[in-house]
Amino acid sequence: MARLLRSLLFVPGNNSRFLEKAKSLRADIICFDLEDSVPFDEKKLARNLIKNALQNRSEYNSEIYVRTNSPISGLIPDDLKEIIQKGIDGIVIPKVDTASDIKKIEKTMIGLEKKRKLKPIEIIASIESTKGVVNSYAIASSSKRVSALVFGVFDLLNDLGVEYTTNPEGAVYSRTKIPVDAKAAGKYAIDAIWQDIDDAVGLEHDSIAAKNLGYGGKSIIHPNQIDIVHKVFYPTSSEIEWAKKVINAYDLAKKNKKGATTVDRKMIDEVHYKRAATLLNSIKK
Repeated sequence: MARLLRSLLFVPGNNSRFLEKAKSLRADIICFDLEDSVPFDEKKLARNLIKNALQNRSEYNSEIYVRTNSPISGLIPDDLKEIIQKGIDGIVIPKVDTASDIKKIEKTMIGLEKKRKLKPIEIIASIESTKGVVNSYAIASSSKRVSALVFGVFDLLNDLGVEYTTNPEGAVYSRTKIPVDAKAAGKYAIDAIWQDIDDAVGLEHDSIAAKNLGYGGKSIIHPNQIDIVHKVFYPTSSEIEWAKKVINAYDLAKKNKKGATTVDRKMIDEVHYKRAATLLNSIKK
């Protein structure tokens, strides 16, 4: 389906200046972070800042996700209580090891969505351990709301006992397996970050390598990385064609006063229309 997941930009949730700056950025996904970039004693502050930012959702140009703390942290219930609200498009769950991790979190989400009268919120699962790599297909298949898998290279290498380099041999198998498992489950795959924010050439080469493995985009940690990954992960001809079909079909549905329709026997509604419009707009720039 027509969708841009070229860039997933992490923004520290405890930094009000960065949250404000994100309003002017055009990453495909802005991901407010509650995990690694936020010290433990600032988790509550970060939740409050993110909650306030979500209340001003219309001021952001990207899809808005929030990265919760990990399943083993014990902090996810508190995270979800504050962030499952109108304005959020999805959550990124770090360090997912098994499908049951997703199922437990989904159960909590369902309760909050029902109570707050929200539509189902998407999940992106981050694979960051050897156990997660082994179970990545099951994780991708665990729920309809799982839209993508993210490859988390640094924690994986730590799990393997391997030091990070710009071309870590210890991560080759895992980096290759994750997009295969994601695609087999009908989901997207997003590659790991490129750590050196001053190495634009290295980022471009790494992004090309990721695209050739089947990734649709890349996690990033600095606004200067957005244009580079967007250039590499330019929409394919089939994605562009699908987006055009979605626009035409939904425009016709609206004329007939319908809120949803189908394209190639797949249901589409307003969210698909918006994503298709964003994709087509991106190729004009």
